[in-house]
Amino acid sequence: MKVLLPDSVELDLTLDDAVIYEVGKPIPDQHLDAEVLVVWGNPSGMLADAARRLKSLRWVQTLAAGPDAVVQAGFAPDVAITCGIGLHDQTVTEHTLAMVLAAARRLHLLVRAQIGHRWAEELGGIQPVREPALFRTLRDANVVIWGFGGIAATLAPILTTLGAKVTGVARSAGERHGFPVVTAADLPDLLPATDLLISILPATPETVRVINADVLAHLQPHAWVVNVGRGSTLDEAALLNAVRSRRIAGAALDVFETEPLPIDAGFWDEPNIIITPHAAGGRPIGAESLITENLAAFTEGRPLRNPVAR
Repeated sequence: MKVLLPDSVELDLTLDDAVIYEVGKPIPDQHLDAEVLVVWGNPSGMLADAARRLKSLRWVQTLAAGPDAVVQAGFAPDVAITCGIGLHDQTVTEHTLAMVLAAARRLHLLVRAQIGHRWAEELGGIQPVREPALFRTLRDANVVIWGFGGIAATLAPILTTLGAKVTGVARSAGERHGFPVVTAADLPDLLPATDLLISILPATPETVRVINADVLAHLQPHAWVVNVGRGSTLDEAALLNAVRSRRIAGAALDVFETEPLPIDAGFWDEPNIIITPHAAGGRPIGAESLITENLAAFTEGRPLRNPVAR
């Protein structure tokens, strides 16, 4: 059984019939008989090309937590797709925490001052212990995480350790990993007391621009929005308008509808919008274990881990 492995990530695997392919080029003709394709960082055009030409393909394993790019590539309905849920919990948690603390401690403004060789005295020295009208600390902060999966389960305890009160939002209410979880229907009651809204939503038809003007209108003027899920989940025009009009305090964004972010995008010049270039993940930790586990299950006809419904 021929397995195609991407050259975009170093994988310590010993397989009998594995071939490393270049993700930025079409699959060579001599490997079109492959039955398994592992995907990581493949351009959309190359995915679509693989979907058209790999006639013997039976299973695609993407190392991304969100399978949207693979689903959209057009693989045949009988080709199984599995995703990389769990491989990015630690890295996205680290990045999200960095963005949250940067916002709270005003590192974005301090960097601007440093570039201008200016000692930003107003941002240092003696500060109030409590500033309820501003987001300045995670201590006693109300944090809402929309999209309460594995990443949120890793992030939430850290936020709690730093003093935050965390509430999750998911498709079903209850308790997950020791944290209260509500549904999106509860957001109008929850958001007015929220200091920080973190989105880790996947890209689905139901989540397109779900963080819209109506959602933002329920936040207080001191609240921040953080998006480390998918760019399609955020109404970017509504967010930019909310920040510019000071209806919310700021945003930290790692993902965008168009990537790379266009040079003329309004986000670039806003001092209270923190931009990172889709950098939260990028390192699928534990990819070898997932591939090995799923290969064994696939060979033996057992259910695969992280199946994607289509």
